[in-house]
Amino acid sequence: MPFPGKPLFVLCLVVFSSLCSAQTVLKPLWQNDAFAVFPDRVVQNNRFIGKALSPTALTSNYKSPANEFLSPSVTFKFSINGKDNEMISGMDHHFVVDKGPAETPPIPFGKQLVGDRPLPDNTYLKPQTAFTINLDMRAVLQAFENQGYYTTYNGDKIYKQDFKGVYVAGSTAPLMWDFNNLANRPGLQLEDKDGDGIFRTTIMLNDPKEEKSTSAAWTLSKDLSAFPAYRSGYPLSDALYNLALEEMQKAVEPDSTFRTGKEWSGVWTRDVSYSIILSMAHLQPKVSRYSLMRKVNRNGRIIQDTGTGGAWPASSDRMIWAVAAWELYAATGDEDWLKQAYSIIRASLEDDYKVVYDPATGLVKGESSFLDWREQTYPAWMQPADIYESECLGTNAVHYQVNTVLARMAERMGDRAAAQKYTGVAQRIKEGINKYLWMPDKGYYGQYLYGRHAKILSPRSEALGEALCVLFGIAGKDREKDIIRKTPVMNFGIPCIYPQIPNIPPYHNNAVWPFVQSYWALAAARAGNEEAVLQSISAIYRPAALWGTNKENFVGSNGDFSATQINSSNMLWSLSGSIGLIHKIIFGMEFTADGLAFRPFVPAALKGGRSLKNFTYRKAVLDIELEGYGNTIRSFTLDGQPSAAIVPADLEGRHRIRIVLANNKPGGRTNTVSHYVTLPAPVVRLEGNTLSWQEVKGAVSYKLLQNGKEAARMKKPGFPVHNSACAEYGVIAVDARGVESFASEPVLVVGQKAAVVYELERAAEKASLPHQGFSGSGFVEISKAKNTTLSFPVTIAEEGVYAIDFRYANGNGPINTENKCALRTLKSGADFLGTVVLPQRGKGEWSAWGWSNAVQTTLSKGRHTLSLSFEPYNENMNGDINEALLDYVRIIKIK
Repeated sequence: MPFPGKPLFVLCLVVFSSLCSAQTVLKPLWQNDAFAVFPDRVVQNNRFIGKALSPTALTSNYKSPANEFLSPSVTFKFSINGKDNEMISGMDHHFVVDKGPAETPPIPFGKQLVGDRPLPDNTYLKPQTAFTINLDMRAVLQAFENQGYYTTYNGDKIYKQDFKGVYVAGSTAPLMWDFNNLANRPGLQLEDKDGDGIFRTTIMLNDPKEEKSTSAAWTLSKDLSAFPAYRSGYPLSDALYNLALEEMQKAVEPDSTFRTGKEWSGVWTRDVSYSIILSMAHLQPKVSRYSLMRKVNRNGRIIQDTGTGGAWPASSDRMIWAVAAWELYAATGDEDWLKQAYSIIRASLEDDYKVVYDPATGLVKGESSFLDWREQTYPAWMQPADIYESECLGTNAVHYQVNTVLARMAERMGDRAAAQKYTGVAQRIKEGINKYLWMPDKGYYGQYLYGRHAKILSPRSEALGEALCVLFGIAGKDREKDIIRKTPVMNFGIPCIYPQIPNIPPYHNNAVWPFVQSYWALAAARAGNEEAVLQSISAIYRPAALWGTNKENFVGSNGDFSATQINSSNMLWSLSGSIGLIHKIIFGMEFTADGLAFRPFVPAALKGGRSLKNFTYRKAVLDIELEGYGNTIRSFTLDGQPSAAIVPADLEGRHRIRIVLANNKPGGRTNTVSHYVTLPAPVVRLEGNTLSWQEVKGAVSYKLLQNGKEAARMKKPGFPVHNSACAEYGVIAVDARGVESFASEPVLVVGQKAAVVYELERAAEKASLPHQGFSGSGFVEISKAKNTTLSFPVTIAEEGVYAIDFRYANGNGPINTENKCALRTLKSGADFLGTVVLPQRGKGEWSAWGWSNAVQTTLSKGRHTLSLSFEPYNENMNGDINEALLDYVRIIKIK
């Protein structure tokens, strides 16, 4: 064929090049059934596109689909004082709102309304539909007048003086199932304005004003020249890196501390600590130090963020501060900071040793790290005192690493004895995690030990805890590979927990948090799992590209940001994780006390050249080039000379680093699963000598637990019990796939001679306060000024293991936040027995009596003098208010 003329040849070449370019763009770097990631864009459901126009500009057409196809069938339930106390779990009101405005008839509190009816296909809730809800409270109000209290379905008493209001929870926004936060949502409180006993509220369903999209475009508006400049052959990665750097600058407050997020002002211990570990230690060292010191109290202890039951010790993950402090030292080499941090961590940890460390298991008590909305990850029956007694994966991983880094600090401080002590504690925690939380049949760790007198393991996965056990070396080489390969992940990322809890809206339940995904990515890189690394990077890039910001969380099942209970743009730990993908995975940076090591991990799909220039490490400035893919270094040069893949800590001035990878493919698999919800936990009661519960819809069998062990399997509810001694029972519902619900609230069956009760008003002057619901002739007030030591005699009939707990009230704050948890030390004579934790039970609800945790101890036959004392290590996070009311003590022989 004759050679074409020059103009035609050039035209053909241009067309061919364009086609090749189009093919390159059309080939995804990663994809699944929900979305695909390309070099310059993310495409979701073949509908939404987030595209990098350049390294400094993004555009997106994303609109939240959350309200497009809402069912007109609305499910809801009423709540007195913001608690789930109207009807048994799973029994709700149902009403069809197919025409607006709509209004319910007056619904008697505690009596189910079933207003469902068949609807034609493709019937959806119309936008801006007014819905009036009417609640008949006359029976409740009459009970208040006649007997001073109303008895709920489960036997709890709500006293007239403790009645704060009635609210509505539900499934369709602005309704929500987060009972503890109902009081914070306008419109969800019902009011009786005309005094007829019918409480009403009108809410707007499918409100078009709700946030359905974020910014349609992002263009860089900050000067990034002071920070490391990243360039690669992937425009999307470059743009998202620059977006994160810009949002990092926006997250620095005028006082040089970090702002947690656009919607979250102030410094939070866990948020700032996890962010510092991910990337802020080396990018913003001064701001990191100022922020960490903002979370130290006047006694030189680390502050636990406000949370369940009044914070520490029901929550005990404040010690992640120590891991962040070590990362800051490793990044800066600041010896003054090392000394200051060492003193703070030691003092805080010594308190924890006495209050939250369990000598029986070697584990640490307290709420799962960062998962601090109790109903989002715990059974509904668990009170804050129960959560304090739980022993959780993530929190234990944190405490293992805290003791490990404190041992390193002690070594550098020349205190070898202390280093040995902390290393020993860390080893005991590691052994406890692997003994009590590992699930060999699943290949990953369980969520937590829970229960009361006998604990069982929740078999749900817990993403952050799984990742930390890999990153901190708790799992070991073989198990860490199993964890990354077998832990459940979903199409949009790794969910905080799996499977999901029924009737709980997305937030920690059914949700992905980008910062957790970043830790999972780091763990995947450590375990050498290429598929998990690429999947994680994609799961972080998708939301940021579509929304033009680093959101805090999104719904695990559909990837949308608008349906979670609370969310924020410009979220510190999310943006820190995005930066960490580049610095700590792609370039593989690891800060140590003696230098900066490099262990790059570049999936083959992201192969090619890339650079990171103007990277400040201590007194050096590094310009880094990286070539190839894989996780094996072929060559590493410093200023053109072959070198070990570590920059010494004393390097100064500007230097060039070039890393060439060996183009190896580590391989690896992941366990991608569909959204799955377990059955609700049975609600079990003791009726005479029979354990009874209602059938759980969908259950094919029930597992009966006796003292934490499986005692029987049955197809139908009901089980006879005949115990002369003490025994604790629970029931788990099992579905057709063999997936288990949470265990029911334990039912304690106590023989006549197994329990001793002592009314505490016999041990001290009874309080002259107008509260109700106590037993005996009164109750005792304890505070930092009153009854700081409370002694009482008990007579034990026979030697054995006893559980000692206290009936108490604490109305200093709500059940889900603030910082006024009360705690005391339990002693027998001078011997320390354990810590008694008395968490908040409702703001102003001083007649809402409940049980403390139970301290288990061996007591000999005969007379003992027990005491509750306020010790220095019993200081809570409030510092001023540490008080409760005590009704009586119960001493039960359990073994």
